[in-house]
Amino acid sequence: MKVSEILKVKGNILYTVTPETPLIEAVNTMAEKDIGSLVVMEFGTLVGMLTFREVMNAIHQNGGAVGSNTVRKHMDDSPITVTPDTEVNEVRRIMLERHARYVPIMDARTLLGVMSFYDVAKAVLDAQGFENKMLKAYIRDWPSNADE
Repeated sequence: MKVSEILKVKGNILYTVTPETPLIEAVNTMAEKDIGSLVVMEFGTLVGMLTFREVMNAIHQNGGAVGSNTVRKHMDDSPITVTPDTEVNEVRRIMLERHARYVPIMDARTLLGVMSFYDVAKAVLDAQGFENKMLKAYIRDWPSNADE
């Protein structure tokens, strides 16, 4: 299964901010939209990701407050990306190795969406469920050997 197949089911709603967005505004957007990440775009180009991890680090650095800095100061400025042709098992491996919960999906320089670890887990579970269903149907319809 490829990333493009998950993207078709998931949809392509994207929430973005610029590096100059105040961090508090980004945090409010994340809370209001119930999302775990924001893509940071500048002049139409992906320049970073802001996730719960970066927000929590900012709060820690600011003694329990979000602070008055911009997204630029706290964003991950070199997020890993995947393409629509990347296999889901490869995405899973990359996300586990890099401890990444969110991965932008890029087609050349065009941002297509963001895949979360939840999206990957759901896709794998759905695929396994489908395989199990097909195997059970196959076993149930197993031809009996009347010749023996």
